[in-house]
Amino acid sequence: MSGYVVGLTGGIGCGKSTVTALFAKLGVQYVDADIVAREVVQPGTTCLAAICQHFGSNILNQAGELDRAALRQRVFSNAADKAWLEQLLHPAIRQQLLTQLAALTSPYALLVAPLLLENKLQHLVQRVLVIDLAEDLQRQRAMARDNSSEQQINAIMAAQISRTGRLQLADDIITNDSSIADLAPQVARLHQHYLQLAAQSL
Repeated sequence: MSGYVVGLTGGIGCGKSTVTALFAKLGVQYVDADIVAREVVQPGTTCLAAICQHFGSNILNQAGELDRAALRQRVFSNAADKAWLEQLLHPAIRQQLLTQLAALTSPYALLVAPLLLENKLQHLVQRVLVIDLAEDLQRQRAMARDNSSEQQINAIMAAQISRTGRLQLADDIITNDSSIADLAPQVARLHQHYLQLAAQSL
């Protein structure tokens, strides 16, 4: 088990996946909260059964899987439904994150979570690494990547903690405003730092 965990977070379009891949190349194992959030609502899970009971079976697509877009629409327009869903999913996701982190064996591990700070997951980690980017650039990259409108991206950004708030809670910051070539040395430097911290924590 990796006893030392670094929480990697950042706003939409900041390049979390790119940075995660660079750490993975250095042999660092990670758990991705977005993947876990999908796993806990797979067909056959108790969470999916509860969602169907609460919202009705038309919340499923033809393959019997959760229609995430339909669910998103329902909860964004209804605060009570959103609160109910969060009470169901957050404990299940947290438990699964802890289980998966416990199975990792690299000297330290990453918990990759876009909403690490919003969902108060930082107490699961020893350090918080924020991938940072100016908001204009963040908006441009997210629109280009997701084929989304500026309005949609602005709504997602508004639901996330502010850039200032995120930076205030960061132990470490990677600035991702140029190329991957610039990212690699930043990751390599932090990797050495985290290896030392993990060794000291043993």
